[in-house]
Amino acid sequence: MSTLASRQTCGFVAVVVFLMFTALGFWVVRNGEPAPLVVWEPSLVGRSTLVAWWLTWSCYIQVLAPIAVILLIVAWLVPAWRGRAIFSVVSLLLCWRGADLFQHLFARPRPPDWVVKHETAFSYPSSHAAIATGFYALWAVMLYKSELPRAARIAAGLMLAAFALAICWARLALGAHYLTDLLGGVLLGVTIVAAMLSIVPIKPFWAGRSRAAAE
Repeated sequence: MSTLASRQTCGFVAVVVFLMFTALGFWVVRNGEPAPLVVWEPSLVGRSTLVAWWLTWSCYIQVLAPIAVILLIVAWLVPAWRGRAIFSVVSLLLCWRGADLFQHLFARPRPPDWVVKHETAFSYPSSHAAIATGFYALWAVMLYKSELPRAARIAAGLMLAAFALAICWARLALGAHYLTDLLGGVLLGVTIVAAMLSIVPIKPFWAGRSRAAAE
């Protein structure tokens, strides 16, 4: 697929997923959480709260800021990884600020039950789910499609993908979000990554000839 066609496809995906994101947001604000989920979600609250709290911290600025600094240092020192590092930091910032913006737009109240920390911000979309998708899951894909040896690519990709899913689980375990908030965060993260791929010249998922050499 040509570069132009690839960008057009990413732009189309960004528009479609964003429409899904906004439709879900307006639907849950008007109708609330679907009844089957209202019955099921409380069963997850309060499970493995210490682990859930550690996972929650992975999307706080105290953790993300040092990671971003390290990635910028990598971008400066390692040209081969510069595009991926910069792309991921920009995606992280957009997911963080974008989730905050849309939380104020939809103004959905948080679930009434909570564990460890009473979150006071609005609920839809989950900024943790957006960051888990647009940063940690993004790195899972970038590492899997990088020039690293095959075993390392698979291991790193699976671990980071599992980590992103665990972050989403943690928000349910702490009673901080509804499942639809998490879905909204995932959709927002996908929208941001796809939109960036349609605009910027960086190719974060392309390893080129170096992968063939590594394999």
